[in-house]
Amino acid sequence: MAGNDWVNSYLEAILDVGQPLDDARPSLLLRERGRFTPSRYFVEEVITGYDETDLHRSWVKAVATRSPQERNTRLENMCWRIWNLARQKKQHEEKEAQRLAKRRLERERGRREATADMSEEFSEGEKGDLVSDVSTHGTKPRLPRINSAESMEIWANQQKGNKLYLVLISLHGLIRGENMELGRDSDTGGQVKYVVELARALGSMPGVYRVDLLTRQVASPDVDWSYGEPTEMLTPRDSENFSDEMGESSGAYIVRIPFGPKDKYIPKELLWPHIAEFVDGAMNHIMQMSNVLGEQVGSGKPIWPSAIHGHYADAGDAAALLSGALNVPMILTGHSLGRDKLEQLLKQGRLSKEEINSTYKIMRRIEGEELSLDVSEMVITSTRQEIDEQWRLYDGFDPILERKLRARIKRNVSCYGRFMPRMVKIPPGMEFNHIVPHDGDVEDADGNEEHPTSRDPPIWAEIMRFFSNSRKPMILALARPDPKKNITTLVKAFGECRPLRDLANLALIMGNRDGIDEMSSTSSSVLLSVLKLIDKYDLYGQVAYPKHHKQSDVPDIYRLAAKSKGVFINPAFIEPFGLTLIEAAAHGLPMVATKNGGPVDIHRVLDNGLLVDPHDQQSISEALLKLVADKQLWAKCRQNGLKNIHQFSWPEHCKTYLSRITSFKPRHPQWQSDDDGDNSEPESPGDSLRDIQDISLNLRFSFDGGSGNDSSMNQDVSSMDRKSKIEAAVLNWSKGKDSRKMGSLEKSEVNSGKFPAVRRRKFIVVIALDYDGEKDTLEATRRILEAVEKERADGTVGFILSTSLTISEIQSFLVSGGLNPNDFDAFICNSGSDLYYTSVNSEDGPFVVDFYYHSHVEYRWGGEGLRKTLIRWASSVNEKRSENDEQIVTLAEHLSTDYCYTFAVKKPAAVPPVRELRKLLRIQALRCHVVYSQNGTRINVIPVLASRIQALRYLFVRWGIDMAKMVVFVGESGDTDYEGLLGGLHKSVVLEGVSCSASNALHANRSYPLTDVISLESNNVVHAGVDSDVRDALKKLELLDD
Repeated sequence: MAGNDWVNSYLEAILDVGQPLDDARPSLLLRERGRFTPSRYFVEEVITGYDETDLHRSWVKAVATRSPQERNTRLENMCWRIWNLARQKKQHEEKEAQRLAKRRLERERGRREATADMSEEFSEGEKGDLVSDVSTHGTKPRLPRINSAESMEIWANQQKGNKLYLVLISLHGLIRGENMELGRDSDTGGQVKYVVELARALGSMPGVYRVDLLTRQVASPDVDWSYGEPTEMLTPRDSENFSDEMGESSGAYIVRIPFGPKDKYIPKELLWPHIAEFVDGAMNHIMQMSNVLGEQVGSGKPIWPSAIHGHYADAGDAAALLSGALNVPMILTGHSLGRDKLEQLLKQGRLSKEEINSTYKIMRRIEGEELSLDVSEMVITSTRQEIDEQWRLYDGFDPILERKLRARIKRNVSCYGRFMPRMVKIPPGMEFNHIVPHDGDVEDADGNEEHPTSRDPPIWAEIMRFFSNSRKPMILALARPDPKKNITTLVKAFGECRPLRDLANLALIMGNRDGIDEMSSTSSSVLLSVLKLIDKYDLYGQVAYPKHHKQSDVPDIYRLAAKSKGVFINPAFIEPFGLTLIEAAAHGLPMVATKNGGPVDIHRVLDNGLLVDPHDQQSISEALLKLVADKQLWAKCRQNGLKNIHQFSWPEHCKTYLSRITSFKPRHPQWQSDDDGDNSEPESPGDSLRDIQDISLNLRFSFDGGSGNDSSMNQDVSSMDRKSKIEAAVLNWSKGKDSRKMGSLEKSEVNSGKFPAVRRRKFIVVIALDYDGEKDTLEATRRILEAVEKERADGTVGFILSTSLTISEIQSFLVSGGLNPNDFDAFICNSGSDLYYTSVNSEDGPFVVDFYYHSHVEYRWGGEGLRKTLIRWASSVNEKRSENDEQIVTLAEHLSTDYCYTFAVKKPAAVPPVRELRKLLRIQALRCHVVYSQNGTRINVIPVLASRIQALRYLFVRWGIDMAKMVVFVGESGDTDYEGLLGGLHKSVVLEGVSCSASNALHANRSYPLTDVISLESNNVVHAGVDSDVRDALKKLELLDD
């Protein structure tokens, strides 16, 4: 099985054992059991379960047993167990083949349908906006690599006018700028070092004013106090070169946002229910910092982040929500991917898919990665292999379709609402300033004539003591004892090549160990195999395998190998990137590396060695011998590595990174483009005409079911009436601007729509009760309104109605229940795709739509291309019905709007679950948010960045409404976006007995449990029983006084 290469060794041991298993003498097992039957043994001992580590221990004991009879007994047992392994492997391969075949068919069908929609016959009107499409995909011409210090200086001078604000997010692990505890646990590893060094390097780049690395604040007695500090500045490595660029708030900072359990350090798998809380806290910080930077360098206008960069799935999920809330571009770096890990774990066969999901929360992680693909402008990878073999496993990325979309963009033709994130290969950077390659020979290790008092690093003596001739070149391998690292094949190649043994020594740096028995079973098996091979080939005095080394010793180990004119080798079966190859090249070591994975890309750039097939033992030995024996080739590879290594430096990484970011289409809150801020001069009526027309006329609503931009808009208004109303609105609006400068909020501002009433409330009640019948929903709504009647009367509390209904349905709902629209400050409609405010001007109708919200959420909206695909999907569902039955699902034109396609469902049980529809649309590169609502009788398809909870975050961003002062009332269940309403800084009240009839089938088809999304133990969530007082629930949340 994959990752268990020792199974082959078991089989070899069984075949090589002295006495055959079919010997006439009965084995111990047969004597002990008396009536032995293979089927009985198989049922009792094999099917009931086994552990691979136990299987490995059995093998070690078997080969160490002296008694032939007992050895045969043990090996006979192992034959059964290995047979079962093979059986399980075959079953898994059959299931895997079926799954891959199904996936291939889905992909091919998706490509065909997408290609059919994007026909080759184009009229002028079908051609897309080249500037918009190209910048959205980030496809400006590439800037050349930095090939010299002079070209770097030229590029730096071009960037000096920029004042970029960048936000990086890495949530799990323990992050600090100095003395990083790498290896402390599985969450504090290479990613922590990468994000800290990236933030530090970006903060030192010209054109970058500030970089914030957002992570979790951990104030736990189990960890150092420094992880509880809110802010930590990252000191630049070469700060003297950028001192003239520094400002009051400039530089790179670690900003720790409190979320999750306050006094616990928890693993990344348990962070998922708390992501929404981080998003709200991070949004608050970014808003404050944007305003501060605006005051410092933005002429009073907020400096919005140029990009939000999520690292790993959890931070990617958070970055996607922040990108939507703030309307700024997003970048993703996966580091390691959930689907790839799931594939590997399934192949191992130790855990079922359910057990894997329970342990690693893998399905929640995969959904976070899919959402990140939906939203990201760019995905940064280290190698091409990551793109071709890992990201292609996702529904949201198809390399073939991506190339087709890219070709269409270059030809300046429309993609019909289809989008793919741009995959960009940018290798991780390294710091090379402290590295000084040595040109001396190993003979110099005995002393230095100029500095006779200088001493060699202690690790040198620790390694050299293994060698009988320490003056020979040293072949260095630096890897943990893992079967995937293929160290045993390297030792075999070295042992069986006599010329190589005569010319070189072999140093194996295989981690740290105290005793073999204390190592994990897998690591100990590899180390034992290495020791046996050393004994088999009599390599004593030629192979070093020290027990201990410190992280600080690693550069000295590279230096020793370089001084001996040695070679660095990475023979892994597959290497995702190969950072050790870059480190070795920086110290002047040529390389021999596997041809599978990242080393191919590294070799293409450095050209400092040879690539080999890791399965070909002879190829490995020949490559090593060639580099060790040919001094000219060795010198050439060394020189090439040193000459090209700067291309893996942090400045090179950051230059490519920033070049990509500046190619993005600018995105930020649109009202900021039209509103220069509180201290700006009032715009002229002509400049403001578009705003006022939006607020006073385009916002007019007709109750027969349409929005301000629908065809149902009242057409009876004469042109003169329209003009006079615009002029009056302009006058009122300009008065509102003047009064705002005086620090008061006049009625004219409210009337003009500039400041809705919701902004003045002490706290906000959001009623988000999903469909439970009109009568029950009305009763629950009245119950909430009556509970805060006192606060409603004095204006301290405001109300927002959040629902899947259209605004016309809301009007009918309010009228039928005897409720006044003015009881509410805002209405979130169509599952979050539309936002309305209450109008106090009766001539303009009861509702005013926020068109800026549309511009805020319209990113990657598929429009007509999405609509056609949905209609085709509905037709395929209807084909499954009987001839006399009515259609299962139909497009509801009268309920659909520009940013919400609504489908009516007659038979919810016959419609595929929401995850299947999302998958279908992602495969076709259509990015949207699918919501099943009203007990599954309605489907709303809205922009990917739109939702009911994102609408509340928009209110915070635009009007400054504190999320912590919001309380959301929900029922026991609801629409498929229900989970988003129960997490974050806002408070939630679950009304028991309300929405309890909502179909559980809507949520049963979720690929992960609800507890992976929300924390039911949160202090921000309270339950109110059928007979309990709503006021008591609000008092528990400390929103009302006793």
